[in-house]
Amino acid sequence: MDSARTYLTAALYKFVALPDFAELQAPLQACCEANDVKGTLLLAHEGINGTIAGPEAGIHAVLAFLHADPRLADLQHKASWSPKPPFTRMKVRLKKEIVTLRVPGLDPTKTVGQYVKPQDWNALLADPDVVVIDTRNDYEVAIGTFKGAIDPKLKNFVQLPAWLDGQEALQGDAAKKTKVAMFCTGGIRCEKSTALMKMRGFDEVYHLEGGILKYLEEIPAEQSMWEGDCFVFDERVSVGHGLGLGHHALCRSCRWPLSEQDKLSPHYVLGVSCEHCHDQRTPEQKQQMAERQRQVELAEARGELHVGAKMPEHSHDHNHSKAD
Repeated sequence: MDSARTYLTAALYKFVALPDFAELQAPLQACCEANDVKGTLLLAHEGINGTIAGPEAGIHAVLAFLHADPRLADLQHKASWSPKPPFTRMKVRLKKEIVTLRVPGLDPTKTVGQYVKPQDWNALLADPDVVVIDTRNDYEVAIGTFKGAIDPKLKNFVQLPAWLDGQEALQGDAAKKTKVAMFCTGGIRCEKSTALMKMRGFDEVYHLEGGILKYLEEIPAEQSMWEGDCFVFDERVSVGHGLGLGHHALCRSCRWPLSEQDKLSPHYVLGVSCEHCHDQRTPEQKQQMAERQRQVELAEARGELHVGAKMPEHSHDHNHSKAD
């Protein structure tokens, strides 16, 4: 077997009314565990969201389990492969929202922007009358984005409404005629962000169907307007065109994606700190991280997977699932 295709990863989400979502938690967790599938799935009144990985047969078994629910019969997923296990645990969590925005009354199942296929996205990017907004967090945008896109510099997705409030060009009745295009990793944040723009009265709102991942999968590098790598919320850290592995490692202390250049910083200590977090950790925390790293290296030397102790709190908030 090709080692690069050992672990199948499935990123999925669907906005759909699930009033009994709490009752789905235990059987879904059991199905994943029985099929040696790991990752994170979020369940809420508004739907399901998450990323899982495992043996190919196991992933297909879990997807079949989900599709057996009529409400999830058309649930789609984005598949990719990894030579190493992307996750070490399986968690099915109950949430208030499958991607948190905290805007009362917002319902992506009723109103969202117009989907744009990856092959049609370049034309939208090239249109000078379209305002293109990257709805991802700052550390994601830092390693790659679309040429010409606006970076709101969000620490987390919840800050998007306030950022929009501060954009003079998007205020007032005349601004409602502005064409707005939004994108994110896999599409889920765009469902909410475009629903938010529609709620605010904007007529022409677009979003990239399937997100950056679908674009990188379908658009050849020579035709692409994507620059850099795309951050993903698993052990791959980042991917590039064709969804091949990117060029970043994760700081195990603050979770910031690090390039080879970043690792040359005097503040970079493997498993302990980097340029972004070296001054945010106490000596005791750094000592704990150093010991954890030592245990990781010992486990690897034995050919084992180190699950690891709980790490310090993240210095930034992913605020959504591993899927997007």
